[in-house]
Amino acid sequence: MHVGKTLILFGLILVAIGFLLTFAGKIPFPGKLPGDIRIERENFTFYFPLGTCILISLVFSLLVWLFRR
Repeated sequence: MHVGKTLILFGLILVAIGFLLTFAGKIPFPGKLPGDIRIERENFTFYFPLGTCILISLVFSLLVWLFRR
């Protein structure tokens, strides 16, 4: 029974990754969320997607929580 839930979880993760790779250019929010840090200088660009990382972590934690019940 554990193997079945694990396979479903991995399948959902793969579908989500495929969806993001396919439609990433059309989705306006990844990398532009509040909390994402972007510093641009003449010869230097620093980008740290803090808000995006938090959102991905929350979604992943929710999926893990749902499948552990």
